[in-house]
Amino acid sequence: MAVNLPELGSLLPVRGVRLGVGQAAIKRPGRDDLVVLLLDAGSTAGAVFTRSAFRAAPVQIAEAVTGRGGVRALVINSGNANAATGDPGLEDAQRICAAVGSAAKIDAAAVMPFSTGVIGQRLPVERMAAAVPAAVAAAESSGVAWERAARAIMTTDTAPKALSRQVELDGTTVTITGMAKGAGMIKPDMATMLAYVCTDACVDAACLRALTREVADASFNRITIDGDTSTNDSFVVIATGRAGHAPIRSADDAAYPVLARALTEVAQELAQRIVRDGEGATKFVTVRVSGGASESECLSVAYTVAESPLVKTAVFAGDPNWGRFCMAIGRAGLDALDTAGVSLRLDEVQVARGGMIAPEYREEDGAAVMARDEFEVHIELGRGDAEAVVWTSDLSYEYVRINAEYRT
Repeated sequence: MAVNLPELGSLLPVRGVRLGVGQAAIKRPGRDDLVVLLLDAGSTAGAVFTRSAFRAAPVQIAEAVTGRGGVRALVINSGNANAATGDPGLEDAQRICAAVGSAAKIDAAAVMPFSTGVIGQRLPVERMAAAVPAAVAAAESSGVAWERAARAIMTTDTAPKALSRQVELDGTTVTITGMAKGAGMIKPDMATMLAYVCTDACVDAACLRALTREVADASFNRITIDGDTSTNDSFVVIATGRAGHAPIRSADDAAYPVLARALTEVAQELAQRIVRDGEGATKFVTVRVSGGASESECLSVAYTVAESPLVKTAVFAGDPNWGRFCMAIGRAGLDALDTAGVSLRLDEVQVARGGMIAPEYREEDGAAVMARDEFEVHIELGRGDAEAVVWTSDLSYEYVRINAEYRT
């Protein structure tokens, strides 16, 4: 039921990255559910993770590996989140890392684990460990391997999400390929959202960590499907350095903004594909809030509107109900908001001005916009120059069915 979700398209191999896929029957037999990414020595990593108090065991381990540096592999499973599993969950994740280390002949402490799926259940460690050697042995760098990996990490996603870009840095062609999964429990706070972007660019480790945060804040931290943050949210950027250009060491380097822009474009497209594939989604909506005193208050309004069940059900119904929008704006927590400065547009249609329905507004015009698969809600606060954008979806009957039947 995805909303204009693009076809996967051709995916490009990234020098220094090999991917292998296996079947461990984690949730059900007969499907790929285990992915191993093997990285050349010297690769650097940046990552951001969920802030949930119930941060999953693999998140805790992956964050520690990122901090130490020297990452050599990622291992990802779908079907089970290994979250809310306490110390046994940590031990399970460490055993999977050890299996990868043994099969790939690398230090297990250089393996970052990731899991997605049902929360509160132990991993089937024996089956997973048994599937690791074949996945490692089959690892290759092709676009086909990326596509298979993107499918293997899916849970309630209806289709895989991955894409590639190339840019020139210092006269050298640099490749970026990324994949992501997520369709529900989506509001990254850095859902079950996992995203991995790899490049053969040469980037200093400290610089890449800062760049990853910058990219996340412009992409995966700007989406919401249902407002629920997962225990497992992770976004990782890997730079293998195989492109061979002069290393990027800081934001002052000439190549930094070129790479930052390309990484952000890839991450934004992946983030938007997650929203387009939101559980039960029939609409893809851009919520733009401008005229704020700060970006943070614009984001507060944007997220309050985007996550309001009453707004989202109105969007599903195609009902341009100004009352639901002004309700959400009003409860966003802005200090001393003068409602006389608030206006609202649905694409080209002016719905409200000065905190009231615009005199020229016609209900049928608003309904025509909201009947579209995609449209923008533009809120003007009239109290400053700041702006923020959030991407969201509607709330349908199908969302309720999918989540009601999630474990059955």
